Amino acid sequence: MEIYERAAPQASLSRQAYRALEHMIVTLQLAPGAMVTERQLIDVSGHGRTPVREAIQKLEWQGLILVKPRVGLQVSEIIASDHCEIMVVRRQLEPLAASLVASHATPAQRDALIDCARDMSGAAATADIHAFLAADKRFDDIVEEACPNRFLTGSLAPLQTHSRRLWFSTASTDAMDRSVGLHVGVIRAIQNEDAAGAAAATERLLDYLSERS
Repeated sequence: MEIYERAAPQASLSRQAYRALEHMIVTLQLAPGAMVTERQLIDVSGHGRTPVREAIQKLEWQGLILVKPRVGLQVSEIIASDHCEIMVVRRQLEPLAASLVASHATPAQRDALIDCARDMSGAAATADIHAFLAADKRFDDIVEEACPNRFLTGSLAPLQTHSRRLWFSTASTDAMDRSVGLHVGVIRAIQNEDAAGAAAATERLLDYLSERS
């Protein structure tokens, strides 16, 4: 038990470092193709060497950072053609995840999704793309937490991050408005414990996102 309690704070710091760096990559604050050093990532994330190293390992696994021996670290380029391949996989997996969440989410998780819908709508009302992106990330995190199949969500998480960066690179308020409405449809079905409806609403969301390739 003591070992777990000592390990948990480090795991939390690593998660925080990962989230900070992932957000900067998705929002292009760390530009595609940029060469960076570990020291720079420590400075911009505000976390120590060990959490940042663990975050780099995860980002490398997800294909967001390339570790080049004797050269350094490079933020991966955005490749527009990746969008179609990502969406092919998301269309297979994500409706299933939504249907499972509709059946298994706790009342607290359903309430958290309602908060996401509220924040997304608020972002649309104020044309705040960054606020929408934060709510969208939170939506994915809640779905991941509520889905009982960790292999399914483990496969989806990196794809969603790449999609979020691709979306942000060409984002507009019109695109955000439509996306908000479709996300709210998914959340409403989950709130109603409608597994089939959640899957269908997710398919409609993915159809729209696919059209933006």
